[in-house]
Amino acid sequence: MGNEPRGTHDAAVRRRLLVSATELFTSKGYAGTTVREIVAAAGVTKPALYYYFRNKEGIYVELMREGFARFDLLLDAVRVEEGSAAQKIHRFCGEVFGLFREHIDVARVMYAIYYGPPQGAPFFDFDAYHFKFQDAVRVLVEEGIRTGEFRKGNPVDMSWALIGAVNVAMESQLCHPEIGLDKEGLARVLDVIFAGIAAEIGMPKKAAAGRRGRIGGQGARSRNRSRKEGRR
Repeated sequence: MGNEPRGTHDAAVRRRLLVSATELFTSKGYAGTTVREIVAAAGVTKPALYYYFRNKEGIYVELMREGFARFDLLLDAVRVEEGSAAQKIHRFCGEVFGLFREHIDVARVMYAIYYGPPQGAPFFDFDAYHFKFQDAVRVLVEEGIRTGEFRKGNPVDMSWALIGAVNVAMESQLCHPEIGLDKEGLARVLDVIFAGIAAEIGMPKKAAAGRRGRIGGQGARSRNRSRKEGRR
């Protein structure tokens, strides 16, 4: 590695390379970024990059791996958390969204690679992590249905509603952060969804049906009264 310093300074050099690569991948694209540009932006030599990451492909894989390793820790935590299903989903979705915002520049690179034209970047299985997120939310929804917290229904459909809210919040941060959902806004949207899938606690089904019937009957009587008054 030539004259590059060792010891505690190694971590700082490594971090500068990752930050510089992220900024260049975001502004110029993966294919348009060279090793020479990365090391120049980081203020180090090429041997330093080769030592830590071997090549440009290695630094890209590390960028992706680092963020998703944090995601795996969130998955492990939600499996052992206590609380209601809604509380667990709130925390999990909020923390996933927070992780996304913390690594939003890396997310921009990921979106460009996943949705954009091929740039020669090494394969990274983004779909696997999407499926992990989807499965984790579905398991929590199924828990809520099983315990009576959520009404009976299709847990996959309910999960998609929750996941959709998180995805919209993420994409709004990418496109229009000035008007996009923040963490508190996402929590409010999730509460709207929970209100829609919540079980009717303390009300027998017949009573709930009767209440809906009374509301419908009152509406019909009101409409009939209005029509009669209109004919006078």
